[in-house]
Amino acid sequence: MSSLKALLRGVLVAAMLVAGSARAELNIEIIGGGASRHAIAVTPFKDEGPIQGNLTPVIRNDLELSGAFRMVDPSTVANVPFEPADIRYPLWQAAGAQSIAIGKVENVAGGQIKISFRLMDISQHKQLTGGEFTVTPDRSRQVAHAIADMIYEAITGQKGFFNTRLAYVLKSGRSYALQISDVDGQRSQTILRSTEPIISPSWSPDGRYIAYVSFASQKPVIWIQDLATGQRRVAANFKGSNSAPAWSPDGSKLAVVLTTSGNSQVYIINAAGGSPRRLMSNGGIDTEPTFSPDGSMVYFVSDRSGSPQIYRVPLYGGDAQRVTFEGNYNVSPKISPDGKTLAYIRRAAGNFKVISQDLATNDTRLLSDGSYSERPSFAPNGSMVLYSSDIGGRSVLYAATADGSSKVKLAVLNGDVQDPAWGPFNNP
Repeated sequence: MSSLKALLRGVLVAAMLVAGSARAELNIEIIGGGASRHAIAVTPFKDEGPIQGNLTPVIRNDLELSGAFRMVDPSTVANVPFEPADIRYPLWQAAGAQSIAIGKVENVAGGQIKISFRLMDISQHKQLTGGEFTVTPDRSRQVAHAIADMIYEAITGQKGFFNTRLAYVLKSGRSYALQISDVDGQRSQTILRSTEPIISPSWSPDGRYIAYVSFASQKPVIWIQDLATGQRRVAANFKGSNSAPAWSPDGSKLAVVLTTSGNSQVYIINAAGGSPRRLMSNGGIDTEPTFSPDGSMVYFVSDRSGSPQIYRVPLYGGDAQRVTFEGNYNVSPKISPDGKTLAYIRRAAGNFKVISQDLATNDTRLLSDGSYSERPSFAPNGSMVLYSSDIGGRSVLYAATADGSSKVKLAVLNGDVQDPAWGPFNNP
């Protein structure tokens, strides 16, 4: 039980252990990549001019971030096409490109711009996808993410995640900041700042709210904040500790950890308020709940077998079933959107690693390299796993492809980042 108590202490005071100053923006660094990446060229769009930094570079960056693409440098090919008829296919094929994205920007009425693009297959000379967006110039970054999403889906068959958002906590001096950003780290916003720790941000399924734990009242209290209005309200402030909020898939409930009965136990509360319902009766410590995608099961960490392991239990009654058996310390469970894969942290030989486990076969895969990693979180399409990792005494964000073939470092300049949470597809 002592090891799980140590885990709980770590969860409740994790924000206190981060040092250094922080800036809002993230820097993306691609680390490795799978051999089967799709080779794509994204040429400069015609007349992208003043919005150039918010269009084709964003598209390229998004696609490379995913680990599914290898970028072909358009400056190495003597062809700058804006229409399909302009494409000199043999040149791009010789450069190794399998597809090419082309486009243009036009000024239209009302101070708006029209951004159009096409994705063409190099070998078959046919269009794979395309679209037009009429927006104000300040929305060109969102359009770039949308174009990257369309390209990603056309090539991989999966829905793209580039218009989603990240949440994380930064520490600067004695100030803690809960922030959200685009998936590439840009357009970061501080939604809450405090001189007391903030931990465990959790997105609502519609992307409108974030639940989190604040120590502003000198004890852990769960809050829910509306991202559109900034208004917030207390979700759980019962006797003792209130921690580890996790939304149900329909957004109506939260699984939380309370100590009203003594040891930490998992409870279910209505997101709108009300009395908590204890999920299980257990003399040990249960913590870190998370829902299955269909909402029928709650996964959690318990020391009931003698060491921290991951279990699952039906939401409306039944026996808990152990899920992890390798190793003697497995914590921080998260389930992939398709319900097939479990990501969690395993301690082995003093190191804390991100592990993915096939729930059908129980086969496991190592996703992280650092000595201390924490808080895995799936992209909404399940293709990547976000986590924080301590590198050289500094905590940074990483995103690894679910197969472990590629990793991306999203480092906060001059500071540390912790408790990452990947937002849903919905992006109000």
